[in-house]
Amino acid sequence: MNEIIREQVTERASRIVIHNNTVYLCGQVGEPGTPIKDQAEEMLSRVDKHLKDAGSSRRHMLSATVYLSDIRYFAEFNEVWDAWVVPGHPPARACVEARIALPGIFCEVSVVAARI
Repeated sequence: MNEIIREQVTERASRIVIHNNTVYLCGQVGEPGTPIKDQAEEMLSRVDKHLKDAGSSRRHMLSATVYLSDIRYFAEFNEVWDAWVVPGHPPARACVEARIALPGIFCEVSVVAARI
């Protein structure tokens, strides 16, 4: 079936979109103004929750795009990321420096995963 399921819809975006057993998450962030590691942990916790809600998990991630407000956060972010990713199951990943729309946000991630 080619049905598109949209969950937690606002006028601007859907937090979760499911199509053909693929889960797409909108960009996830942590609490503005907190340290990069705290933001990364909270952000990845949100990814876990949304993937679970969609019938998936971090073990089934296909790709992730990471945005850092300053590339100097790369090592600190990766400490959190590396501890979170399931060993042997990392997604295809891109990590770039970008201006993030909300002030005080240092990292954002968008994830695509298989639905299980």
